[in-house]
Amino acid sequence: MAALRALVGVKRVIDYAVKVRVRPGGGVVTDGVKHSMNPFCEIALEEAVRLRERRLLQEIVVVSCGPQQCQETIRTALAMGADRGLHVEIPAPQYDSLGPFQVAKILAVLAKKEGVSLVLLGKQAIDDDCNQTGQMTAALLDWPQGTFASALALEGEQLMVEREVDGGLESIRLRLPAVVTADLRLNEPRYATLPNIMKAKKKKIEVLKPSDLGVDLSSRLAVERVEEPPQRQAGVKVETVDDLVGKLKEGGLI
Repeated sequence: MAALRALVGVKRVIDYAVKVRVRPGGGVVTDGVKHSMNPFCEIALEEAVRLRERRLLQEIVVVSCGPQQCQETIRTALAMGADRGLHVEIPAPQYDSLGPFQVAKILAVLAKKEGVSLVLLGKQAIDDDCNQTGQMTAALLDWPQGTFASALALEGEQLMVEREVDGGLESIRLRLPAVVTADLRLNEPRYATLPNIMKAKKKKIEVLKPSDLGVDLSSRLAVERVEEPPQRQAGVKVETVDDLVGKLKEGGLI
């Protein structure tokens, strides 16, 4: 079997332990707030590193989209075991309106450009909770997908993915190349050691722009209007569940 290569997406988000503050006028306060790698992206990266340690992967390429600060997240990924880092630089004002579809277009182009056989992503980011990027990436590439993976096994040119569903566990077999999104129970990410952190600081990160990849980041979404919810009139009694049940009994409906 030819050596395989993986592309792993790592997103910079507000650290999960930080208490988020709402900014007047909308959005959240990000200035001076601790950021870190999205926890689900950490799990996806850890799984890629474990596959490489079993000599099932030859190279792990990590990519992050966003402003200059994203390089800190990429260096963390390099310290955890990634081989190369790609930074798709997007200015902060434009990044604020970046959605899953735009990120998926970038990942799809990079997957083809890098010639990878596996795209590993977190199932969602803890800032927007969209849970869309992996599915959109698979659709753009026309690759099979395994979402919410809680176990992963590479068998030749096929991938066994175990995923949690409402009824229990579901096992699916995918033919490579494929897109997989990591769930919480897939693994427990390792800590980056100090020697690896120092080595990661010396590694060069390739910086790209969306235009270099031929990707248009213009959004297809538009906010038509935002309206306040209707105000409840003073003195109007809202019926309780018991009131509604009583009416149904009186009408002989229950």
